[in-house]
Amino acid sequence: QLQASGGGLVQAGGSLRLSCAASGFTLDYYAVGWFRQAPGKGREAVSCTSSSDHTTFYVDSVKGRFTISRDNAKNTVYLQMNSLKPEDTAVYYCAVRFYYGSSCRLGRDEYDYWGQGTQVTVSS
Repeated sequence: QLQASGGGLVQAGGSLRLSCAASGFTLDYYAVGWFRQAPGKGREAVSCTSSSDHTTFYVDSVKGRFTISRDNAKNTVYLQMNSLKPEDTAVYYCAVRFYYGSSCRLGRDEYDYWGQGTQVTVSS
């Protein structure tokens, strides 16, 4: 099971930390991506982290503001979101490339296993 949490309502300039907790498998073995879907738009990649070397990637719109990280002891991947903007408002999803040693990818079709979304709303 993969569970995303940590969303909420925050003012512009504020911060939130999203969590993606796994149960039943070891998250560190797999690449993990964060995606978001705003109303009326498609699901887009935000960030990802590879399994073996923990390489990270961010889309340009969040670079310098968002940080993806792993806590292997808690079997959890986090997305720290700072300096939030109204355009960050979306449902955020985490997903896993469910093969051992997988690398970071940005295509949603590359991911096999998805958690439920968590709503992030940034007010202006």
